[in-house]
Amino acid sequence: QVQLVESGGGLVQTGGSLRLSCTASGSIFSIDNMAWYRQAPGKQRELVSRLTRRGSTMYKDSVKGRFTISRDIAKNTVYLQMNTLEPEDTAVYYCKLDARTTAWTPPIEYWGQGTQVTVSS
Repeated sequence: QVQLVESGGGLVQTGGSLRLSCTASGSIFSIDNMAWYRQAPGKQRELVSRLTRRGSTMYKDSVKGRFTISRDIAKNTVYLQMNTLEPEDTAVYYCKLDARTTAWTPPIEYWGQGTQVTVSS
């Protein structure tokens, strides 16, 4: 079993910064893709950023140049540094990890519990 614990959300003014963290624990053999999603009220969950096992990154167009995804492999942790926040970034942010529990099993998706980010105008 793999558990994800998120932290770092909160209330910030427009132009401010927050850093989200997501740490995985449990029976982890390896982690493939790491990603951050968000879901605003009344909207579908959307992919914000992804970091592959090989280190490739992708970002949603609206956050390019403002958000940075990174990881600490030794700590099984993925981060999302969010700068120059805008009210449109307000949402619940979820981390997702594709993790293997053994060398011969395929990766399984695991989700964090979500952390609220609120940007006031």
